[in-house]
Amino acid sequence: MPHRSSCEGCCQYVSFSLPMVILEIGMLPDEEQSATLRPLEQNEEHVDEVHCSRERSRTAWNIIEEHLLPFMEIENYEVSTQCRLHPNNDLFRDQEQHKIHLDINHWQCGYCRKSFRAEKFLDKHFDNRHSNLLNVSHGKCLADLCGALHCDLKMDIKSRKSKCKPAAAARNKHLCESLADSCFPINEGPSANRLHELFLHQFCGAHSCTGKQKPFSRGAARQPGIFYMASSILILMLLPIFYVIVYLHRRESRNGIEVLKRISKAGRKSKPL
Repeated sequence: MPHRSSCEGCCQYVSFSLPMVILEIGMLPDEEQSATLRPLEQNEEHVDEVHCSRERSRTAWNIIEEHLLPFMEIENYEVSTQCRLHPNNDLFRDQEQHKIHLDINHWQCGYCRKSFRAEKFLDKHFDNRHSNLLNVSHGKCLADLCGALHCDLKMDIKSRKSKCKPAAAARNKHLCESLADSCFPINEGPSANRLHELFLHQFCGAHSCTGKQKPFSRGAARQPGIFYMASSILILMLLPIFYVIVYLHRRESRNGIEVLKRISKAGRKSKPL
C-alpha cells in the first residue's frame, strides 16, 4: 500500500508539472524557444544534414563583395554559373538575403517576420525552421573556397602571426589559380583578361611563406566612395564655421573703416581757418 501511494504521488506530480513546463517554454523568447524545441522538430521532419559553415561562407562572400565585385562592376563583367564564385553557388545566399537588420539589436526573418536580438539567433532560427529551403543536393559550399580567399585573415587577426605551412600555401594557391582560370578565362576578351590578372594579384600572390606580397593588394574599389563621403561630411561641418569667421572678419573690417572715417572727419573739423 505505501508503494502504491508513492506511485500515485509521482503521477500527480508529473501531471501537475508538465503543463507548467510547457507554459514556461511558451514564455521564452523566439530564439530560446527554437533552441528548446529543436529536438522535437527534428523528429517531426527529417532534413538533410548540412556540412557547410554558415559563418565561413558569409566571410567568403563578404570578401568577394568587397575585394572583387567592385572591379567586376567597373569592367561590366558577369561570371558564369559554372564559376564557384557565382552567388548561385553559395548555399546560404538566399537566407542571407532574407535577413532584415532593423536596428543594432533587432534582426528579423524575411520568411516569417520573427524578430531576434542578435544575428546568431537568426542563424539558429534559419537552421531550425527554414533548413528545408536549402538545396543541399548540389553540394555547393562557398566556405570550401576560404583557403583561396584568405577567410582566416578576415575572421581572426591573430592568424597573421601563425606559422606558415608551405604545403597548405601551395594547395591554397593552386585552388586560387584554378578559380582565376575558370571564372575569368583569358580567352574571353580584355575585361576577363584584366580581371584574371587582378584576381591573381588580389588573392593568389599572397599564398606563399615568403611574406613578400600581402592579400588584397589592390584594396577595395569601394574605399574611395567611403573616403568621399567622409570628406563631404567633414566639409559640411566646417563650412558654417568658415562662413562665421568670414562674416566676423568683414564686420570688424567695416567697423575699422567707419572709425577711420570718423577720425578723418573730426580732424578736418578741428583744423583752423
